[in-house]
Amino acid sequence: MAILNGIITVLLVVSALILIVTVLLQPGESNGLGAIAGGAETFFGKNKAKSMEGKLALATKASAVVFIICALLIAVIG
Repeated sequence: MAILNGIITVLLVVSALILIVTVLLQPGESNGLGAIAGGAETFFGKNKAKSMEGKLALATKASAVVFIICALLIAVIG
């Protein structure tokens, strides 16, 4: 069990570091009052998943899921 706990702890630390880096690399959402009426949607916003912002958002979500699962596993095992 100690080996499994060590592996999960290493995964937890790595996913935490990836989560920190991906959140810090994302640009801010400073749309102002234009976002309320939907004025922030442009032609370039429709292909967001293919851009670097979309890839960072996907990496953030994936690392957050891995982080939560590892934290829950450590709580159950430990």
